Amino acid sequence: MNTTPARPLLGCIADDFTGATDLANMLVRGGMRTVQSIGIPSSEVAAGLDADAIVIALKSRTIPVAEAVEQSLAALAWLREQGCEQIFFKYCSTFDSTAAGNIGQVSEALLAALGSDFTLACPAFPENGRTIFRGHLFVQDQLLSESGMQHHPLTPMTDANLVRVLQSQTRLNVGLLRYDTIAQGAEKVRGRIAELRAQGIGMAIADALSDQDLYTLGTACADLPLLTGGSGLALGLPENFRRAGKLRDLDASKLPAVAGGEVVLAGSASIATNGQVADWLEAGRPALRIDPLALAAGEPVVAQALAFAKNNEQTVLIYATSAPDEVKAVQQQLGVEQAGSLVENAFGEIAQGLRQSGVRRFVIAGGETSGAVVQALGVQLLQIGAQIDPGVPATVSSTDEPLALALKSGNFGGRDFFSKALKQLAQTGGVQ
Repeated sequence: MNTTPARPLLGCIADDFTGATDLANMLVRGGMRTVQSIGIPSSEVAAGLDADAIVIALKSRTIPVAEAVEQSLAALAWLREQGCEQIFFKYCSTFDSTAAGNIGQVSEALLAALGSDFTLACPAFPENGRTIFRGHLFVQDQLLSESGMQHHPLTPMTDANLVRVLQSQTRLNVGLLRYDTIAQGAEKVRGRIAELRAQGIGMAIADALSDQDLYTLGTACADLPLLTGGSGLALGLPENFRRAGKLRDLDASKLPAVAGGEVVLAGSASIATNGQVADWLEAGRPALRIDPLALAAGEPVVAQALAFAKNNEQTVLIYATSAPDEVKAVQQQLGVEQAGSLVENAFGEIAQGLRQSGVRRFVIAGGETSGAVVQALGVQLLQIGAQIDPGVPATVSSTDEPLALALKSGNFGGRDFFSKALKQLAQTGGVQ
């Protein structure tokens, strides 16, 4: 068995924290030992890496375009220094960023830096109901623009035609890699990519209706310097490296056990997280809601939350999750940025206080919330373990005192996710 530490093969740049975890989860499932870094790792951290894949989590989805490009190029430079052979730019499976960017602009900048002239864009994730047909993105059985995402408080998506959305964000010509080509297999896909390149297409939206389509795309794109998409597109990438004899034979999902207290923190306003909070409340389990207006008024919300957790014998849920109309009402009063940062900072402080009181296992819902919490806890590097629900693995931090973390994108997870995640984190750090 080859277990010698290896230089990373695949370097990944994700535009938010939970998206990074989602991607890392996919790679571990494919047999790649994967670590996730919160921002670009320090040279100390880099020196001790033992991974087949590295995922750098940025917070670049909704920041100004120039900053997103700058951060992404810095991450790319670091990954290339580590010897990564292929680069993957990960964004959300609902293709959401701001109206102005940043998917197209970042993809274009990465392509240029790699000296390449073509990449795919494929946010499909059939396991979570995201499919693409004729360039249109579906969420379950509805067009993206009719799925509820049109009302998202931060990144409303009002157009399901991804060719059109992407074209508005890049100077490169955007084409379509249609399903009827993909259904004919990897060789046909390679041929069609060659045709698109000859036509001057720099990026192509790829249709995908099933995991098999994603495996086909992965196989066909083994030689592309850059791929972009949701985590689903990464399904086929580990096999490329295995086929080339570059992957080690080891259990990529094995994590150390983490003992200590546990908590659930939820900040997302998504439909899925609202359902998960409702499930917890319906079970009569202890929960405390964080009120942004109370935070803005200077009330001791953090202290109250810590006291609530301390005084409960059961595991508690602390949440700011609300229906979209409630979120909008708060945003109108406080401003979008102010409302978001107040809640994120509060969750960060709560997480710090909980750790000081002995909590070592954290289930966190929402990309922004996850980002705030891991930063507050001083987590720089995560080892990725077994999957809890599609797109969400168990993880353990590389801090002096390890923490077990489940970082969930707002849109992901079944209704009983919180209970499942707590159970798995308690089972030897998430190993199933």
